[in-house]
Amino acid sequence: MKIVQGDELQWERGLEYRGGIFHFRRLMEGEPGTIDNFQLSLGKMSGEFFSPRHRHNFEQIRIQIKGTLNYARDGKMTEGIVGYFPEGMAYGPQSQDPDSEPWGAVLQFGGASGSGYLSRDEVKAGMGELSKVGTFSGGIFRRNPGEPGKKNLDGYQAIWEHKNGKAMVYPKPRYNHPVLMDPANFAWVETETKGVSEKLLGIYSERRVEIAVTKIDAGASFTCAAPTVFLTQSGKGTVANQPLREFTTVWVARGDRVTFKADETVELLRMGLPDLTGLDGAKRHTFAQAAE
Repeated sequence: MKIVQGDELQWERGLEYRGGIFHFRRLMEGEPGTIDNFQLSLGKMSGEFFSPRHRHNFEQIRIQIKGTLNYARDGKMTEGIVGYFPEGMAYGPQSQDPDSEPWGAVLQFGGASGSGYLSRDEVKAGMGELSKVGTFSGGIFRRNPGEPGKKNLDGYQAIWEHKNGKAMVYPKPRYNHPVLMDPANFAWVETETKGVSEKLLGIYSERRVEIAVTKIDAGASFTCAAPTVFLTQSGKGTVANQPLREFTTVWVARGDRVTFKADETVELLRMGLPDLTGLDGAKRHTFAQAAE
């Protein structure tokens, strides 16, 4: 179990290979080199930030905190919208009002194919190495004349192939577009625990990625014992005797138990990671993967 106070973290520069400016707070990370690695980050971007239409060999859960992101044919994420972005599925391009500064949280993790997830640090290192033989612009890596390899590649794919020394093979998509959900239109359903209710937004793939909003009434408690990442959206209380406030992030690993106590009504975004038990390399520490 791990707890991070998101409002105490510094902003870092990231996604330099995209157009525009992007900063993030690293809220929670898993174990690099394993296929069930993950990272949750809080991000904000300048209005000119741009991401071309592309796909990943990992998965994402996104929540829009401020502003609007436009994914063209795939729809818009306005404030409060939660999105599930499956592996292997192309989406975007992503853009926004040039005069805005949208905020959002993104959980990235290895999906059902067992392809894993590469950490931001590994991606940054790979970008630095590739910058010696080419340039990143608008999300595309372009090799310098005379350098071996494909001339133009998606930035993510170029980093992955450089790190792994082989061509990337994307998993076949299980879904043909992102799933965008508006929690405001879901009803609260009481759980077996008094004072705790939930909005179940969905369960995805055969590995059961689960997304829900959990509400704990003032004075009530909630205990979780599953591989889950929680992001506090509102309210105050405690978790394992630490303060619970906006952007408090909690990782409950397999075999752990943690109890939330609400002093006032608390709402948590609950993101259950996929169960990858039995997949080849489930705890292998030499695996590398593309990110972003």
